[in-house]
Amino acid sequence: MKRTCFNTELSEKNVGQEVTLIGWVSKKRNLGSIVFIDLRDRSGIIQITVNEGVNLPDIRNEYIITVTGTVSLKEKANPNLKTGAIEIIAKEVEVINTAKTTPLIIADETDALEDTRLKYRYLDLRRPIMQSYQDIRYQIKMAVHEYLSKEHFIEVETPILTLSTPEGARDYLVPSRVHHGKFYALPQSPQIFKQLLMIGGFERYYQIARCFRDEDLRADRQPDFTQIDIETSFLDQDQFLTMMEGLIKEIFARTINYEVKTPLRRMSYQYAMDNYGSDKPDTRFDIKLNDVKEIFKNSEFGGFKDVEAIRAIVVNGVAHETSRKVIDELTLEAKKFGLGGLSVIKVENNDFTGSFVKFLSEEEKEALKTQLNIKDNDLLIIAAGKYNRVCPLLGALRLKYGRQLGLIKPGTFDLLWIVDFPLFERDVENGQITSTHHPFTRPRDEDLKYLDTDPTKILSYAYDIVINGYEAGGGSLRIYNQDVQKKVFEVLGLSDEDIKRKFGFFVDAFQYGTPPHAGMAFGLDRLTMILGNTDNIRDVIAFPKNLAAVCPMSGAPNIVDNDQLKDLGIAVIDWEK
Repeated sequence: MKRTCFNTELSEKNVGQEVTLIGWVSKKRNLGSIVFIDLRDRSGIIQITVNEGVNLPDIRNEYIITVTGTVSLKEKANPNLKTGAIEIIAKEVEVINTAKTTPLIIADETDALEDTRLKYRYLDLRRPIMQSYQDIRYQIKMAVHEYLSKEHFIEVETPILTLSTPEGARDYLVPSRVHHGKFYALPQSPQIFKQLLMIGGFERYYQIARCFRDEDLRADRQPDFTQIDIETSFLDQDQFLTMMEGLIKEIFARTINYEVKTPLRRMSYQYAMDNYGSDKPDTRFDIKLNDVKEIFKNSEFGGFKDVEAIRAIVVNGVAHETSRKVIDELTLEAKKFGLGGLSVIKVENNDFTGSFVKFLSEEEKEALKTQLNIKDNDLLIIAAGKYNRVCPLLGALRLKYGRQLGLIKPGTFDLLWIVDFPLFERDVENGQITSTHHPFTRPRDEDLKYLDTDPTKILSYAYDIVINGYEAGGGSLRIYNQDVQKKVFEVLGLSDEDIKRKFGFFVDAFQYGTPPHAGMAFGLDRLTMILGNTDNIRDVIAFPKNLAAVCPMSGAPNIVDNDQLKDLGIAVIDWEK
């Protein structure tokens, strides 16, 4: 078992050398007088050739074997393998361990459903593509460590058991055995602690941090996740974003050998919402939202009267294939966004067609053609209603058509900053003011006057980095003035008692010389997903949860012994009874 090297460390320069390799049997082909074995280790696959006369024990797929033999050139190279030009002529083959028939194919292309892959994750992880995701993840972390170290950052660990504070999502709570009836919370992020580190004088901190949020899951979200957490003192927004661009440039270069052109462009939140219907726009294709409210200012159509916004998108070249069924599906999508429906117009033989056309005047038709540059076979989709429902809906539809029509060039990366976010937003349902990011985000200096009059007018020093339509990271300049911080808490409806109970220790620290500071966090899982070219975040996490927040492999979450509950002073109650 004294391995000479990993499989892919061998090449033509090693021809004639005797080596000992160890790994899993990926494939076996028995041609009678000769047997070919594809041997797989973490580095890749190499072909083993076992000629007649060599003692070959019974081996099957996923058996672990050790092979001693001589490196030889192949008659015909396999361009699909790193080791495709060579093979090992076996002298000795030994079985180290046997294996049952696996419930999934151990290859990049597997036949297993995701539930099976998650249940047998330890087998799924043997697939080369799954190991490549973990390699990308590792390379990102190494780039972070090396780049930030050069920039005089220090890595500091912050608590996992901490206080429950309102940061936008539900906390995972941990009951205390020592203090019955009291709970720790798992951190949604190290936000408060990293700001305290700035007050503590560290100036430049980072951490590869584990975070926990009890949220409904989706393809790019997990209940426990990892972020690259960063905080600095005494940098303004331009200085900080330039430093972070250097980090992202280093990450892309190291992981996929891709050169990111800097400086990255910056787009305001308002421009992104107006033109792309999203604060994380994918701008690799050119479908944009258009404001057509002025065109319909005298419309007789009831759905256009007294509405906040009327926006439209034009999808080129799809009118002829847009059936009634497709239009019904678009209408259903609108209802998911809280709108009654959509106005869908097809342009066929240079004329407008569809059930909505009867509501259009000739002047409105001409204005639409002129403003939107509409051509034959185009599809026009119009939505009307509240701005924060209309724009996200059309943003989702532009993405749907961008992907469906192949408008996004594969292998391309689009990076930009979204800046000038509103500090506050109103809940669509109850009108309550909430933080757009979190309550420690600094208001723009020129907008402080609105804290007492109209807080929704305030813009913030907040920024997100968007890559290919994904929010890959975000942060802000932080409030460092205790009076401003207290005022922001009050706007959010927190009483003095609430502030003291939830943030007392944090607010107290502001009295002792808090430096101007700024920070952000990159989502490590999401960055790996983008660079690994997969749209499923579970692919890039070694042991993820499914969409029901369950681990099919371990069975977590599960019941625990009554004795454990008794120690914690907890009784489980079925509230539905």
